[in-house]
Amino acid sequence: MSNILITGGAGFIGSNLALKLINKGHKISVLDNLSVQIHGKNAEIASPLFLSIKDKVNFIKGTVTSKEDWQQAIKGQDVIVHYAAETGTGQSMYEIQKYVDVNINGTAILLDLLANEPHQVKKIVIASSRSIYGEGKYKSKELGYVYPKHRTANYMDDGDFEVKYEGSSALELVATDEESKIHPSSVYGITKQNQEQMIMTVCPTLGIAPVAFRYQNVYGPGQSLKNPYTGILSIFSTQIKNGNSINIFEDGKETRDFVFIDDVVDATILGIEKDEANNEVFNVGTGIPTDVIEVANGLISNYGVEVPINISGNYRLGDIRHNYADLNKIKSKLGFEPKFDFKKGLKRFTEWVETQEVQEDKYMQSIEEMKAKGLFK
Repeated sequence: MSNILITGGAGFIGSNLALKLINKGHKISVLDNLSVQIHGKNAEIASPLFLSIKDKVNFIKGTVTSKEDWQQAIKGQDVIVHYAAETGTGQSMYEIQKYVDVNINGTAILLDLLANEPHQVKKIVIASSRSIYGEGKYKSKELGYVYPKHRTANYMDDGDFEVKYEGSSALELVATDEESKIHPSSVYGITKQNQEQMIMTVCPTLGIAPVAFRYQNVYGPGQSLKNPYTGILSIFSTQIKNGNSINIFEDGKETRDFVFIDDVVDATILGIEKDEANNEVFNVGTGIPTDVIEVANGLISNYGVEVPINISGNYRLGDIRHNYADLNKIKSKLGFEPKFDFKKGLKRFTEWVETQEVQEDKYMQSIEEMKAKGLFK
């Protein structure tokens, strides 16, 4: 048994992790500010995520930007799983100070306290992100493995969305491993890179074992259906349930590695419980790329609701084209093996959505915000 603090533990991944750790006999504390964007209004009586852990954890309503809240939360903890963060690529490009304050400064406060005040923390697990890789890893016939720079508007305005690399013909997408180049293309990605590097650099000097998980696109029952800024499956589901058309960016052939929530929780628990994870960074995904058109068609098929699919050619600055995880390291060191392929996970997700109240579709509101900032083309 360990005393484990989960920051952001009322969120999607955090609450699922908390419940499984409780079942394994651990004592869980949660520090969370119950963000309205994720939980809606009156979260303490209306948020399914919060209610799933209520009275099962030691809950501290607070923020990682507060030294006092951190001090209260850290007391008596053996392990900290740090999930609390502002998320979403698009939103990060115009709420820059907010993302830096929460993601970077919040982590800095934690490390400053651990460096300067008594505690019993032995391990910290940090939620990193595939976003730190920017564009993924590619193979060039002429140059071998390459890491393309961010795409630019001069190509995408003409409907050419694939990545380019100077001196190379067309590139072949390959899995991104943990030794790949770190070059995020969004403020969100920059903050996750910074979080990871601070934890992995400072913790060993304090006698604390750090573990970083670079999660791919996490989905599953329980994720917020209210948030129009992040979570493509939730955004599309809310559009479908409202009878609205699905707007697909670019040409719909952009891909992501969609990893089911149960697999993410299992991987994280391996990182908490296994000493082999100490001082290591791991990808967490399925190792399989899935394009956005397949996501949209799968959702429509599962819900049995026909809505138009609009492949718009629009794009967001800061979005990547492709990225999927190389899982060799986490498989060999921790014995992790994803149990859910996309078809199986999507079925579980859509069955859960069918039991939920239909949420207001705020997608266009988020698009208008990005348009106003010059980030949506």
